[in-house]
Amino acid sequence: MKGKIEPAQIPLLVFLAVVLLFPVAVRDPYFLHMAIFFFVWVILGSSWNLLGGYGGQVSFGHAAFFGVGAYTSSLLFVKAGISPWIGMVLGGVAGALLSIPIGWICFRLRGPFFALSVLALSEALRLVALNWRSLTEGAVGILLPPVFLSKVPFYYIGLGIVLITLWVISVATSSKLGFYLVAVREDQDAAEALGINTTGTKIKALIISAFFTGMAGSFYANYMGYIDPPIVFSIVDVSIAMILVAVLGGVGTLGGPVVGAFIVVIASEIMRSVFAAANLLIYGILIILVILFLPEGIVGSLQKRLRPSRGAATGRA
Repeated sequence: MKGKIEPAQIPLLVFLAVVLLFPVAVRDPYFLHMAIFFFVWVILGSSWNLLGGYGGQVSFGHAAFFGVGAYTSSLLFVKAGISPWIGMVLGGVAGALLSIPIGWICFRLRGPFFALSVLALSEALRLVALNWRSLTEGAVGILLPPVFLSKVPFYYIGLGIVLITLWVISVATSSKLGFYLVAVREDQDAAEALGINTTGTKIKALIISAFFTGMAGSFYANYMGYIDPPIVFSIVDVSIAMILVAVLGGVGTLGGPVVGAFIVVIASEIMRSVFAAANLLIYGILIILVILFLPEGIVGSLQKRLRPSRGAATGRA
């Protein structure tokens, strides 16, 4: 019957209700802070996963788009007085525009050219931001005036960006773009033989990925109230961490980055408080165990076991 709630939808509705009511039930700023960081990493992991997981185009330099988004929003706010929320969208646009020439050049080549090019771009932008003091304030960084006195508005804005990101990626991966990306990942020569424009497909995925990564950078800047080049253009703390989120949760799955973000942000914080100085050792061991025994990530491995026949054929959601 139309309008009837299916049993499979109940867990999702319960989860959404819990997420929406979380700030009402939990008023501790610390837990709200962790939840906001969880949202940031869901956005970043999902953005990378569209290109690296579904499309198989590994990027080690997505910090370039994150940093450009952060600086775009921050500079427009501080120097031009433009609303940070308008700047947040423009930060995403800046990241998307930056991705076009990189994708147009690198995706025409085979091999690791794209991964190395984006990695070099990220480091080059860090040096530009560090030395262009008249614009970026260099190593001093940019201090932003507070937008909200409470963390609750940031929580709901972050949640909204997460839902939009997951919805767009879900639509993209369920469309021809998603099927083309999987075809490119599995066998690019065969995809081209079938008439798929592989370069155009990869560029479209990169634009979407860079847009939401730039938005995440803008949101992060406004939430933290301060950015500098080593923070937002960090290869290890941004680019590699994005890959870790996607790989732990399960590349090529919609829910993988959500689970991965929980592990990276929430679980690591819990271990830090429980195991104190030994938290990094315990956390590292857990990551190694997941990679060894769940090579397709937590969500990917669970889906394969629950649906063996389909999982054996595709290995993806």
